[in-house]
Order: sequence, then C-alpha cells, then structure tokens
Amino acid sequence: MPGGRLTQQDRRQIALGLADNLSYAEIARRLARPTSTITREVMRNGGPTAYRADLAHRATEGRTRRRRQPASRGTEASPQAHGRDAEAVRKYEETFTTVMMASGLPKMMARVMACLTLTDTGSLTASELVQRLDVSPASVSKAITFLDSQGLVRRERDKHRRERYIVDDDIWYQSMMASARSTAQIVETARQGVGILGPHTPAAARLENVARFLDFVSESITRAAEQARDILHTKPATAPDGTAEPRSDH
Repeated sequence: MPGGRLTQQDRRQIALGLADNLSYAEIARRLARPTSTITREVMRNGGPTAYRADLAHRATEGRTRRRRQPASRGTEASPQAHGRDAEAVRKYEETFTTVMMASGLPKMMARVMACLTLTDTGSLTASELVQRLDVSPASVSKAITFLDSQGLVRRERDKHRRERYIVDDDIWYQSMMASARSTAQIVETARQGVGILGPHTPAAARLENVARFLDFVSESITRAAEQARDILHTKPATAPDGTAEPRSDH
C-alpha cells in the first residue's frame, strides 16, 4: 500500500517504468511514493539498466531476514557512540550509499566508502568492514583496490600490523583536483579538434565553445578547492564535558 514497503508488484511497475524510460519522479507519482524511495530502490538493486523486479524483491527479503536474525553469529551491532539512534544511522548510511552510487561509484565501492566515512575514526580493518557490511573478504578487497586507485582511501598498518583503510580529511580536495585534471584533458583534446576540423567550421566552433566553457569551470573548481581546502581539516570544538560541539564561525 502507498507509504508501506514496496511489494513485488510495485517492483514490477518500477521495472516497466524504467523500460519505458520514465523518470524516477514519474514512476514515483504512479505508485504514490516519494521519488527518493524509487531512487534508492533502483540504485540499491543494480541501477536503471540492470534493475530486475524479482531479483530486487528477493534481495530485499534477504536483507530483512538478516536484520531479524538473532545475534548468535556474534555480529550484533555495537552500541552507537554519542547517543546516536542506531536505526537512523543505518538508514542514513543507505542514503549516503545511494548518493555515492548516483555519482558514479559501483555499489560495493559506495558501501565501503559510506561505511568508512561515517565512522568517527575514519578507518576500519578489512575484517571490520566484512562484519559491518556482511559481505565476503573478497568483495571488500576488490572495493578497497578500486577506491585506493581513485585516491579515495589510503592504507596504513596499525600497531598490531593490521592493514587499516582510512578516509583522509583531504580526499574531497583530491577528488576535486582529479576532476579538474580530467576536465583539463577534455579541454586540450577539444582544442586539438579545432585544428583538425578547421577553425572556421561549425564543428570546430562547437568544440572551441566547449573548451572555453570547461576551461573556465576547471579553473574555477581548482581555485575554489585551493581556497576552501582548510575547511576539510576543521576539527569540532570541545565542550567542557569533553564532547564535541557544533563549530560556529559567526
């Protein structure tokens, strides 16, 4: 029913809507659901090109069963620090993962990235990631290899010689710089095309306009990232009782 859990029939309607190239908003309107529900459902189950209603339904049922299982395996969730609501944190982690997937990260890489980002320490071992995400060590290893290659995590040995995976304060700066470098390559390639296609042709004019636009955007991103880099290293203020307080610069 509207507002409740998605049914198998709902998922079939989502699959039909995707096949008809409907937007998430239109599919949501037809099912009387929030657009965010449809977006999360699709991204969690393979994305718009790989979504399959029956597979998505079985996967959701499997996740529900795992949440309801007793903690006999020793995987009971640890008490949340700072008085956090465990269920609210879990739902937020799903939302964060969905957004990372929408930005281009594959599902497993997005889950690992979200898990690391939302820890207070910003670091976890492979075994901790396996336990938290309930996935195989091979899945974690593959995700870390990809994230490391993109400069989104780094590896470090702790005092017990265990490898820890760390989300640096600087990763978003490095990500912006990588994006700017990639854009600069497009600019250079576009301008090469101007010479090849002839400077006074419509195609060359189009490429030159693209190059000018992206060059301006790339320079703006680089300049803004350099100016704002210190924000990433801001630490929370500490209250008299030792707890973190929201920082205010006003």
